[in-house]
Amino acid sequence: MDQTLYVASSNPGKLRDFAVAAQVFAFDVAPLPGLRDIPAPAEDGLTFEDNAVLKAMYYSAFAPGHIVIADDSGLEVDALDGEPGVRSARFAEDAGFVAEPATDVDERNNLYLLEKLASQGSGVKSARYRCVIAAACDGAVVMTAEGSVEGEILLEPRGSGGFGYDPLFYLPALGKTMAEIDLVEKQSLSHRGKAFAALLAKMRENF
Repeated sequence: MDQTLYVASSNPGKLRDFAVAAQVFAFDVAPLPGLRDIPAPAEDGLTFEDNAVLKAMYYSAFAPGHIVIADDSGLEVDALDGEPGVRSARFAEDAGFVAEPATDVDERNNLYLLEKLASQGSGVKSARYRCVIAAACDGAVVMTAEGSVEGEILLEPRGSGGFGYDPLFYLPALGKTMAEIDLVEKQSLSHRGKAFAALLAKMRENF
């Protein structure tokens, strides 16, 4: 089997996370060739699995004979009834939230999350990161895998690593946020790392 897995994402954070895990299983990870020129499909699924599967199937048609992986992941905050969930990447955008001096999507999403939580009062804000990864070949799903990690949401960001909600996602057992741990440690703990490791283990068993 070809040891290269094409990733249907140009997000440098995701590609970095995937590459670290892939090394353990002797796979290579590379962005899907020509991804920038491929129109993105509508991510209108109701669950993380829905979106991961539809993206993997769609993008695999552009790499005949190769396995293409796609993930959908996000943050579920209990105090917000599971929001932002599948809309994690578009949380602030969906609400028309604009804040200055927010400079990028991640920062706006974090600021909007903090604004929504401000009305929930004090106390621990339990949450989890959840991820589903799907692998497809020639338009058909090969397999899926899921991973999650439990944590809490801080009221102010900490750390400069990671991306997305990592500066707010606190791991009580470590006393650190996802943005404060190194890549190797993050890969073993993160939702995406767990899902990807589970997917690679399944692939090793079945191919």
